[in-house]
Amino acid sequence: MANLRSEEEAVSPVIATVLLLAITVMLSGMVFVLMQGALETGEKAPPQMTVSVRALDNGYHVIKITTLDQTLDPGRISFSLSEQNNANGTEFTGYVDDSDVYSVIGSNVSFHDRDASYSISAGDYFVINSREIGTDVGEWGFTLLDQELQYVLVRIDLPPMQS
Repeated sequence: MANLRSEEEAVSPVIATVLLLAITVMLSGMVFVLMQGALETGEKAPPQMTVSVRALDNGYHVIKITTLDQTLDPGRISFSLSEQNNANGTEFTGYVDDSDVYSVIGSNVSFHDRDASYSISAGDYFVINSREIGTDVGEWGFTLLDQELQYVLVRIDLPPMQS
């Protein structure tokens, strides 16, 4: 009879149990992370904003964001400055983060980020050079639109300039 002797050793039962527990914990953690995104509500309430507007004696309009319930990315917010009762459809449009709008002093329409956080929040404001672009005469409206949600954040009429 041949003597069958093997030099191979198996993993001890304690180490095997610890490895199985570690694998189980890792897999359950991965399942939790994957399912966490599915359990959250997909729809968030649209942002709510209020603004105030002033016509200054020097030919500028200042539109200040007085309340905003969440900060917004300037890259997804567009503005529109349009004449209300004109069939020609005179309009000035752009995005808040445009290089000639965001924190530019002296441009026709400029946005000033008061806290310099590259976001739109309460206290930030727009300055419109109304005399330069002709919005000091007639009835003009200013609109902010969230392009991602296709949601109008605010629509306000510009007050007339005093002569």
